[in-house]
Amino acid sequence: MAPDRSAGLAESVRALTAGEVTSRELVERALARVEAARPTVNAFRRVRAEAALAEADAADAELAAGGRRPLLGVPLAVKDDMDVAGEPTAFGCPGEFPPVTADGEAVRRLRAAGAVVIGKTNTCELGQWPFTEGPAFGATRNPWHHGHTPGGSSGGSAAAVAAGLVPAALGSDGAGSVRIPAAWTHLIGIKPQRGRISTWPRPESFQGITVNGTLARTVADAALLLDAASGNHDGDLHRPAPLSVSDAVDRDPGRLRIALSLKPPFTALPARLDPAVRAKVVALAERLAGLGHTVEEAEPSYGRIGLTFLPRATAGIAEHVREVPFPELLDRRTVDTARLGRLLGGAPLRAARRAEATLQRRVGALFDTYDVLLAPTTAAPPPRIGSMLGLSGFGTDRAMIAACPYAWPWNILGWPGVNVPAGFVGEGLPVGAQLLGPADSEPLLVSLAAQLEADLRWHEQWPSFETVADSPAAQASSARTL
Repeated sequence: MAPDRSAGLAESVRALTAGEVTSRELVERALARVEAARPTVNAFRRVRAEAALAEADAADAELAAGGRRPLLGVPLAVKDDMDVAGEPTAFGCPGEFPPVTADGEAVRRLRAAGAVVIGKTNTCELGQWPFTEGPAFGATRNPWHHGHTPGGSSGGSAAAVAAGLVPAALGSDGAGSVRIPAAWTHLIGIKPQRGRISTWPRPESFQGITVNGTLARTVADAALLLDAASGNHDGDLHRPAPLSVSDAVDRDPGRLRIALSLKPPFTALPARLDPAVRAKVVALAERLAGLGHTVEEAEPSYGRIGLTFLPRATAGIAEHVREVPFPELLDRRTVDTARLGRLLGGAPLRAARRAEATLQRRVGALFDTYDVLLAPTTAAPPPRIGSMLGLSGFGTDRAMIAACPYAWPWNILGWPGVNVPAGFVGEGLPVGAQLLGPADSEPLLVSLAAQLEADLRWHEQWPSFETVADSPAAQASSARTL
């Protein structure tokens, strides 16, 4: 018998509206799946079982009374760097954190759309690394191969969606932290324009390089969640003009000029594109050409963009470390990074922020000739669990850059990017490619991603149930939901 997996986001909304299922049924099934997969996938830091069921009952009453909202009654998850009223926001850190009193703006908007937030997903300590492990919660594992990481830092959200525990989830992306786990778990991951989804109660996150984004199995679901979560708080520093991304899903993108970039941007340490990953990205480029687009190899003029990333990223870590209730429990690498962030938080940080406009003009010159940039999302398939956990700070940096040198420039620029699945390599490990555009180009990127999805049908592939819940305890728990 096939395992119980979540229906897609749009399909869940349709079924609820049609009265084919209740919100309580969907939430109960999601909670059972989360519990069944806890011994293996381990995607959640916090589960709001009692509160979520009460919210589901309220949604059912509203539906019965004819109420209609975009996500009314659908169970979702959010990353544990987002505030959910009544829950702690530990952001991957060990120790006890006090519960917050109010929802962050992105969560508030999901609730306003009618969604039921069933829990908060695991993330590495302060979102620094492309793996989701740590002493605070153990290891979150890749549903496609639980010996490997789902990536990070939104690894819990990606694992929850890829395993079918929830239909979609919010994550955040400061150096690829939505796109990298999306690539490594065969998902759509949208990193939107800076400010598209509010980061409030922070006016901006990590000196403007981190944005909130969406993870889902289909382009339509990722776009639907993006539209529901989008919007600003009065205190936000970045407030792009509103737009609807879902409207672009069924829109023909037209014949586009696409630049294929395979060279890693500026890195201080060695980075090499794995030949198997390269072959998958090139095959995707060939498929785009087969759909009528013009695809040519061309490289953006990144220059020394990496020199502006370090002050912003480390200053952001320093800001978060000041708020941690038990700093003595933090990873030594976190403490060292925060120290560096305090050193770079003056003139170097101001210079890095000033350089952004120049970098936007320099890199943006590519879009005078091309409409979209296609690049690998990562240079390698997902690493094994534990392979980065015990490294020194330098060793971690070296391993991160070797595996993930491609995603972070778009965080400096603040522009949108969409990870799309590119296939599988080695022992069935997912990899992805990025569709990247200039400011406010989410509709174009989404329409192109949807065209690819209609052609390649990647959303029809699931990890085997055995890799999602293969322990006896997990299987016994899962059997109750079939």
